[in-house]
Amino acid sequence: MHKSKQIIVIVLVVALMGVLLAQPIKGLIKQDKAEQAEQQATENANGADVNLASVSVVAKQGLDANLVKQIADVENALPGSAGEDRLTLLKKLASHWDDVAKPAPLGFSYEEIAKIDPTYENWLKAGDAFTAAYENLQDTLVAPALTKHAQSAYQKALDLNPQSLAAKTGLGTAIVNGGGAPMQGIAMLMEVVKEDPKNLKANTNLGMFSMRSRQFDKAVDRFKTVIEIKPSAEAWFYLATSYENIGLKAEAIKAFQESKKIAADPSLSQFIDRKVGELSK
Repeated sequence: MHKSKQIIVIVLVVALMGVLLAQPIKGLIKQDKAEQAEQQATENANGADVNLASVSVVAKQGLDANLVKQIADVENALPGSAGEDRLTLLKKLASHWDDVAKPAPLGFSYEEIAKIDPTYENWLKAGDAFTAAYENLQDTLVAPALTKHAQSAYQKALDLNPQSLAAKTGLGTAIVNGGGAPMQGIAMLMEVVKEDPKNLKANTNLGMFSMRSRQFDKAVDRFKTVIEIKPSAEAWFYLATSYENIGLKAEAIKAFQESKKIAADPSLSQFIDRKVGELSK
C-alpha cells in the first residue's frame, strides 16, 4: 500500500460522528493527485458498463506514455487470441497493472485468466484485486459493480477450496459492503475469527463494521487485536475514535498519540494535538 494511503486526512475527520460513520472508513485515507484524478474520472464513467476496457481507460490516465503503449499493444492483441496464447497475453497484462498498482484492471485481468485457468489461486487474486479497487473507489458509480465482481471471484475460490479463510474473509467483507445481506457477511467473518482469532483482515473489517453500526465497545476489542498483530496509524486512529465515543478519554488520548507517532504527518499531528487538547479538558 502506498504511504499516502496510510495517512489520515484532516478535513475528513472533522465532526467524526457526522463524517466517519456516515461514509466508508476508507474515505479517511489521503489520496495522491493521481489517485484523486482517477477517482474523479471513474465517478464520471457509466457505472453500468464496468469492464476491463472501461477501467483500463481510466487507469491509464497519468501513466508514462511508453507504458501506456505497452499495455495498449497487449490489449489490442487480445480480441484475436485464444487458449494458451490468450492466457499468456492476460498474464502479461496483469503484470503491467500490478506493477503500477491499478487494482480495477488487475481484477478484470485475473478474472479473465481464471475463466481460462480456473484455479483457486487465480480466483483469489481476482477477488483481492477487486476488493482493493472498490475500497479505493468507494462512493463512485463503479464501486457496486466492483464489489459484485469481488463476491463472485471469492465464491468461486471458496468453491474450489472450502477451507480457505482468505476467500471466506474476502467474500464476507464484500457481502457486507455490497449492502444486500450484511449479517450473512458478518457471520462469515465471525467464523473466520473463531477459527483464526488473530486473522488481520477479518478483525480489521469487523472493527470497521462495528464503528459504522456505532458498536464502539466491540470496535475497541477488534482494533486492540489488530494492533497486537500489526500496528498502524489507521488502527490506532480507529481505536482512539472508538475509545472517545465510549467516554474513555485517557485511552483515546494515548491511542491518538500513537497514531500521530506512526503517521508522522503534519496535518494529522495538528488535528490530534487539537483533539488531545479537547479530551484533556
